[in-house]
Amino acid sequence: MTGTLANVSKMFNPRMFRLQARIMQTVPETHVRSASWWSGVELGPPDAILGITEAFKKCDNPNKINLGVGAYRDDNGKPFVLPTVKEAEKKMAANSLDHEYGPISGLGDFTKLSAELAFGTSGDIIKAGRNATVQGISGTGSLKLGAVYLSKFHTGNKVIYIPTPSWGNHTPIFKTSGLDVKQYRYYDPSNCGLDFKGTMEDISKIPEGSVILLHACAHNPTGVDPKPEQWKELSSLIKKKNLLPYFDMAYQGFASGNIDKDAFALRQFVDDGHQVLLAQSFAKNMGLYGERAGAISVICDSAEEKDRVMSQLKIIVRPMYSNPPINGARIVQTILGDPSLRSKWLVDVKGMADRIISMRTKLTDNLKKEGSAKNWAHITDQIGMFCFTGLNKDQVEKLTKDFSIFLTKDGRISVAGVTSKNVEYLAHAMHTVTK
Repeated sequence: MTGTLANVSKMFNPRMFRLQARIMQTVPETHVRSASWWSGVELGPPDAILGITEAFKKCDNPNKINLGVGAYRDDNGKPFVLPTVKEAEKKMAANSLDHEYGPISGLGDFTKLSAELAFGTSGDIIKAGRNATVQGISGTGSLKLGAVYLSKFHTGNKVIYIPTPSWGNHTPIFKTSGLDVKQYRYYDPSNCGLDFKGTMEDISKIPEGSVILLHACAHNPTGVDPKPEQWKELSSLIKKKNLLPYFDMAYQGFASGNIDKDAFALRQFVDDGHQVLLAQSFAKNMGLYGERAGAISVICDSAEEKDRVMSQLKIIVRPMYSNPPINGARIVQTILGDPSLRSKWLVDVKGMADRIISMRTKLTDNLKKEGSAKNWAHITDQIGMFCFTGLNKDQVEKLTKDFSIFLTKDGRISVAGVTSKNVEYLAHAMHTVTK
């Protein structure tokens, strides 16, 4: 023991210890303590839609109108809870449901009923069990699941072609999933309608094996949809080019008021033999915006293939969020699974669609009353929540500055923000900035 202490004493050099202490005192603090891990993070741009809402809230003009919000409003401009949703919630409350985790792939009745709503029950898809359907976090999360699946398993080109323009979130969803994003012509600014010739020409040049995104109905942001015969031509060309169709269907029933009419394009492609992907959302047609109820379906060649695809979709979900939220899915399956509630819901969703369609007509009529010489037929030709008015950036700025009417710079308005109380004021303002 004595020898060991002696050795330690020899190793300890007081002079060297004091020198090291003085050196440490002279080292700048930044060398001792690292700078913030996030010092290189740049300030990101504000969200365009949320910025409109914030500006609207700050405005004190009593006549102000918010035409940027992407959610349904009643004729008083207030959020609307569907009567059938209230009824479903009462029914759920009476059942004393727990809050346990749902399955990774989502609630079974929800996924089954969602697929039946989209594809119909008479076709081969549902009868043969060829749909791998997984609950997603509304339309956005469902699109993301499909995008990650394509990035991992699509044997063709890892490129997806989207229409110009498209929903602003499409590009970041696909790019952050590992897909390259390219565009094809779609909207014609000269007549505020569909550039069908340009669409067909561009699609004919897309490399074989690529993915093509299609808005099933109520194209966002333009409100411009192909006619049934044009959808058939698109289906034929896309099949000839051996492209994989990826449908985004966020407005089934909410566009025309008819769930079958709004699903026409999707079902036509399936009938033509396409193996499609489909992202669904119940945000608009059931008003379940914050409940985040949606689904992703991958159509397979057989039930056996479906099982393999389902297994991989669940593997994608597991590290993302493990299990989807259950409340919104329960509301959906309660409504769709009860024949009486389902019938009432069809009335509710038609009522919302009809109000938006009527606002399009009233806006056009009031523009004529104002004496506008412009052709505003595209307002009623377009469909769904959104309308591309044809207003340019300067006209939009005048609307906001002079009339406190808030909308996106590209002239897109949410028709849900138009009411019988403000439609005359809106028409007057639009005429003033365009005459």
